Amino acid sequence: MLKKSEKKTVVLTGASRGIGHATVKRFASAGWRVITCSRMPFSEHCPWDMGEEDHVQIDLADPIVRAEGIEEIKKRLGGNALHALVNNAGTSPKSDDGGRLNSIITSEQEWRRVFEINFFAPVVLARGLLDELKLAEGAIVNVTSIAGSRVHPFAGAAYATSKAALASLTREMAHDFGPFGVRVNAIAPGEINTAILSPGTEEIIDRLPLRRLGTPEEVAKTIYYLCTEQSAYVTGSEIHINGGQHV
Repeated sequence: MLKKSEKKTVVLTGASRGIGHATVKRFASAGWRVITCSRMPFSEHCPWDMGEEDHVQIDLADPIVRAEGIEEIKKRLGGNALHALVNNAGTSPKSDDGGRLNSIITSEQEWRRVFEINFFAPVVLARGLLDELKLAEGAIVNVTSIAGSRVHPFAGAAYATSKAALASLTREMAHDFGPFGVRVNAIAPGEINTAILSPGTEEIIDRLPLRRLGTPEEVAKTIYYLCTEQSAYVTGSEIHINGGQHV
């Protein structure tokens, strides 16, 4: 087994379920050290080595707690290189009856919470871990959404606009981080078979060119590609993973 300092290391937010969980398993299976971050404590059902030791429980919506979390991650890294940062954590609030929160009824407090998690956390984490990313000439992957480019029947206004802003931020970060050898890209999932799906998704599936939901594992493979040397000259890009939903 490789020592921690000899392994490639990825920090991934929103690791407790869905795309995040599948992504952790993809990196772990390739021998990477995975430092996970989520609001939830580490689950005993997670299958990767060193999982509990390398888990940071952090509420990304709280700027003070977020800053403390970055310091904890840096402590875990111990001055070693960080090869990848995957900003996967996101929130998409619904109304009390599970309906879509549009721009008229979404509270200002909810807008702020969504942007803290979906938009501010990625750039704050990237800036806070820049020194470690520079050591590895590493990669950053931001997880946006198809909802960032069109009005979605289920995703609310705050979620959609935060993801649109994150897509723009990805380009800005690619420009700013590039001179340090750090690449920044985004993936924009469509209808992926996770717990975030809403009733009525079946109607969307019927209109998709591939006529099926995507899987978290398919998304994880693209994230992994963007963090490896196979994509060494790719930066500032947003890859659509949606079965053709965007065409």
